[in-house]
Amino acid sequence: MFVNVEWRAHLLDGGAVVQGDRIESFGDPQQEIQATAITDIVADLSSFSLIRVYGDDATTFLQGQLTNDIRLVDESHSQLSAYCNPKGRMLSVFRILMRDEHYLLQLPAPLLDTTLTRLRMYVLRADVKLVSADEELQRIGVAGPKAAAIIDRQLGIVPEDDMACIAEGDLTVLRLPGIRPRFEIITTLAIAKRLWDELGQDCRPVGTPAWAWLDIMAGLPNVYRETSEAFIPQMANLEILGGVSFGKGCYTGQEIVARMQYLGKLKQRMYRAHVFTTQQVPRPGDAIHTPGLPGQTVGTVVDARCSPESGYDMLAVIYKSSIQEGSLYLSGDQEARLSIEDLPYSPDDLVRQ
Repeated sequence: MFVNVEWRAHLLDGGAVVQGDRIESFGDPQQEIQATAITDIVADLSSFSLIRVYGDDATTFLQGQLTNDIRLVDESHSQLSAYCNPKGRMLSVFRILMRDEHYLLQLPAPLLDTTLTRLRMYVLRADVKLVSADEELQRIGVAGPKAAAIIDRQLGIVPEDDMACIAEGDLTVLRLPGIRPRFEIITTLAIAKRLWDELGQDCRPVGTPAWAWLDIMAGLPNVYRETSEAFIPQMANLEILGGVSFGKGCYTGQEIVARMQYLGKLKQRMYRAHVFTTQQVPRPGDAIHTPGLPGQTVGTVVDARCSPESGYDMLAVIYKSSIQEGSLYLSGDQEARLSIEDLPYSPDDLVRQ
């Protein structure tokens, strides 16, 4: 979502093809996906928004709203966290970092307004301010086999570990999990414009779908409008990814999330899948079926993007029993059979805190 018209104009001058509120491509979406799988790429991340949270009570306020322990966030460490309704269903998933002693909550841009409105309802008399930071800060993604060296040459600061951050002046650099080195740069408009042009000399510019494909391959869930309030955090593997703290105390939806962890039997998990042939583009929220249970939904698409090898790669929350039975297909198209693929982690891994 392009709040800053000057940044949007800069990208358009560089050949960006805009569809709706996102960069669809820089001329050839399929080639860009193929390039993302093998070489160094640079991506505009305006498809994500930033919420700035500050004030004397900001830490206490967020601690009572989110699934993770916000006290662990500082300018050298980011985290994943979910914002749930009272039934433990995720309204959104945040990547949280600290910049200038303020918290920044990153989420898909279409959820910005509803999330801000809902969070502000619970501020009451607390000394907390929540505002959009999209006008002041731009986000750039860099990924590829030489990404670390490219960023080191351009900026001189490279986080070594996944989820680590380095803040220096007007620059914040995060290292993200993924199948290859991947970074996010958060900075001011003036620096972003210069940096985009310089990075473009070493990296291929790609659209939003290519960057989203990297999230899918990393097994990182995003919640969109179509899937808001659809999943408990464990269904989307968020506790495996370190996005849930079971020792931090109360937050909205905590009883349901804790009960699922300690007393319940988790029947659904998020898997990575591939579909080679389909009559329609898979979308978040699309249903998944199996011939053995006609008319019943056994899974839900979390996100899906074009694959470098044709077809679509996706993340989907699916009943474990249906995974064992096999023969899954997308709703309305029994020819669109799903092949379950490996994640970079196992759903049976121990929780990483």
